[in-house]
Amino acid sequence: MIRPSLLAAIVGLCCLAEAAAAEVTRFVRFADGAGAHYGVLEDNRVHQLSGTPFGPHERTGQSHALSAVRLLPPVVPGKVIAVGLNYRSHAGMSGGARPELFAKLPSAVIGPGQAIVIPPDARNVHYEGELVAIIGRRARDIQPADAARYILGVTAGNDVSERSWQASDLQWLRAKASDTFAPMGPVLAVGLDFRDLQLITRVNGQVRQDESTRNLIHGVADIVAYISRYITLMPGDAIYTGTPGRTRALAPGDVVEVEIEGIGILRNPVRAE
Repeated sequence: MIRPSLLAAIVGLCCLAEAAAAEVTRFVRFADGAGAHYGVLEDNRVHQLSGTPFGPHERTGQSHALSAVRLLPPVVPGKVIAVGLNYRSHAGMSGGARPELFAKLPSAVIGPGQAIVIPPDARNVHYEGELVAIIGRRARDIQPADAARYILGVTAGNDVSERSWQASDLQWLRAKASDTFAPMGPVLAVGLDFRDLQLITRVNGQVRQDESTRNLIHGVADIVAYISRYITLMPGDAIYTGTPGRTRALAPGDVVEVEIEGIGILRNPVRAE
């Protein structure tokens, strides 16, 4: 079950963009007593689907109050790829001529309301609110002009990062891909124009990041096309597109909210392992 306060956070800004984006469909994955399902979120009700957003699907006729189900990550990605240094407000002049890529692991993915768990030897774990693109069809060596046909939709994400490990380790795997370091959700928004969406990150209600996705150095289409030159992208793969502004360390007891216009609020508490 979802507490009323969490329910309000989950639906967040979903309705603000309705007039401008009437054709947007908001898919969710949710759990009830019978298992995990896909559904469409409308007016605080989840309409259960047969099938998935990546193929044929239809409404089953069953629906649930949003408060009566547990939301899961909106996709089960085979790959999670991320881009670093992709806003000037975060990278300064170090953002390069190409997207700088690294990998997170599918095992790091958690959904709305699940806890970000700080490992016992971690000392400097930061939030990074980000727009996440979800691939809808197999993509290999595509062009930026064609990328929209391969992007199913977008969601909100948090590229949780242990800064001291980033600085000391040979690779960023531990720093970026530890368990729970890839929160994602609450919805997969399909049909939303994601080129100019406001992204806000709050910690304990205080705004820490506030910037539009129009300020991405490398836009989503360019990122997807670049990755596809080297790595075959498959339906459900998730691409974290970079974080704006400055970030700070999290502590057990904190609550992080990543809010993106038209998507809603991804809310995760923080606890120590």
